[in-house]
Parts: sequence; C-alpha cells; structure tokens
Amino acid sequence: MAKRSALGRGLGALISDADMHNEHRVSINEIPLEYIEANPFQPRSKFDETALSELSASIKKLGLIQPVTLRTKGLNKYQIIAGERRCRASKMAGLKTVPAYIRLAEDDGMLEMALVENIQREDLDAIEVALSYQQLMDECELTQESLSERVGKKRSTISNYLRLLKLPAEIQKGIIEKRISMGHARALITMSNAEDQLVVYNRILKYDLSVRKVEEIVRLWNENKLNGENSEEKNVKEKYPEEYKGQIEQLNNCYKTKIDFSLNKRGKGKVTIPFRNKEDMEKILRALESEKN
Repeated sequence: MAKRSALGRGLGALISDADMHNEHRVSINEIPLEYIEANPFQPRSKFDETALSELSASIKKLGLIQPVTLRTKGLNKYQIIAGERRCRASKMAGLKTVPAYIRLAEDDGMLEMALVENIQREDLDAIEVALSYQQLMDECELTQESLSERVGKKRSTISNYLRLLKLPAEIQKGIIEKRISMGHARALITMSNAEDQLVVYNRILKYDLSVRKVEEIVRLWNENKLNGENSEEKNVKEKYPEEYKGQIEQLNNCYKTKIDFSLNKRGKGKVTIPFRNKEDMEKILRALESEKN
C-alpha cells in the first residue's frame, strides 16, 4: 500500500481553525474511495489514460499530496466537487482511502473569511500555502486577482505558489519535508518538463546545491534546451566530483579562501578564487606568482 503523504501540522491546523470559525462547515479527513461518487455535472468526460497512469504511479510511490474536495450526500456517501482525476488515479494505484476536504454547507462567505484569516499563519510550508490558495479559488470561485486582494499578497506571489502544485509529486514532497527551499522550487518551476525538474532536484539533494547554483544550472539547462542540445549533453555545471576533493582542499589552504570548482559533463570547467579586498587579492596573486617560479 502506498505511503500516506504527511502534509504536516500546518494545513491540518488551518482547516481545524477554519472549522472553529465556520461551525464545522469544512474539514479534512481520510475518506474510503468506495464512499465517493463522481459529480454528474463534471464537464470533463474523458481523461488522458497515459497521464492518468503516470499520476497513478506517482500516487502509488508517494501517496496523494493534494486532497480532493467532496460534499456530503448522506451517510457514508460523498460526491466529488474537485479532484475526480485524482480519485481515479488513486483507485488505479490501489489506495483504499484519499485525503479530502469535506464541505458540509454552502456558506462560502464564512468559509472564505475563515480560510483567508488562517492562511496568514507563519507555520505553513510553501505547498500548504499553495493548497490553501487553490482551495480558496476552487471553493469560493475566486480569480488570482481577487484572491491577491483578499490575502494581501501580490498576484505574482499567488501565481508562484500555485505553480508549485504543477511540480512532480516527489518535488512537492521534498518542499513539505524541507529538503529544498522555496527558492530552489521557484528555479525548478522554470524548467519545461517534469523529467528535467527531477534530474536537477536529485542533484540538489546529492550535492546540497545552493539556490544561486541551482538558478545557474537551470539557466544553462534552458539555454541548451533552446539550442537543441541533447539532455545528456547539456553543459550544466555540477559540484566537483569526489576524487577532486583533496586537491580543492589543498587550494583552499594555499590561498586561504573558499575555492569554487565546477565541472560539466564534457570535462570543461573553471576554478574561481574569491577575495574580500585588495589585500586578499594581492596575497592570491603573490601565491600564483610563486607557483610559476
């Protein structure tokens, strides 16, 4: 059975607080899929089977990260408001239950007020904020413009958060678990497809790359993509291989500074020697001069 994806206490707290302010009009629960029926007014009648299979494989491996939204239709009976594709993929993955927001009434005004108030919490991670924005838009039929007014955020900020939900589930989970930062995620968003995003994401984890380094990698990656280069031949800088560690440490000791060494798949690279002031620069130049002699 797939591992249940833990969203952390932030979103649960937000929904719980919304319940208190909203007389239990919204909640989040694990609902058996056998209790859920499709919405007869769902405009989409056909689902891309390939995309559905890919989502199912992701859910089987990582669990369902984004809850579906349901309304009660009686005892142990629910109807889908949003998330039919996720429900179908969850069934294909063999899940017995799915996380779901449960709408118990149609008081959108109270729901909106409670969620807008609680979305300002500082303990929500980026994915929880994005899910909360998406729920507000879905449940209260808000545009990004009207949502930005209600939560006091720029529309571009809202858009950046919502785009996180388009990242592969593995990366979303990495954000939730604080394995990467919002800065890393924003850089990954600019990549054109999920496969490339996952390649760079795994490099971030492997080499503990900084946000600035990831931005540089993504920029070069996208440039090479535009130039039609094969993904395996991209001139992307990586942290130096393990076998160069001893030499880099020697350089660090020699020049009394932190040497930046980068190498790409073609064997090209550069060594950068930073300095803090003119005196540092002169020391480095004297050391280089002595090496020549």
